[in-house]
Amino acid sequence: MLIVTTHFIEGRPVRQHLGMVSSQAILGANVVLDLVNAIRDFIGGRSKGYERVLAQARSDALKGLEAEARALGANAIVGVDLDYNTVGPNGSMLMVSVNGSAVIL
Repeated sequence: MLIVTTHFIEGRPVRQHLGMVSSQAILGANVVLDLVNAIRDFIGGRSKGYERVLAQARSDALKGLEAEARALGANAIVGVDLDYNTVGPNGSMLMVSVNGSAVIL
């Protein structure tokens, strides 16, 4: 499955549009990770723990997007948009939502 953020792929014309597909992944960070990152916020530096959580959420959301497109018979998804948000009490959970157009090239 070809997944791109552009609305077309040079040299690969879209034969059929199958509709919009979307997927979300919401992951909670744990208390220890929150504590370590609160310290890191104070002293500065990158948060490897949160980076791993975000990478996992992005991967999960893209897998869901691909599954939805495959169910429609698509072989590509174009115009993909990824959004990152915090949700839940005090923004304690991380959400990645992805949307795109399922197509047949």
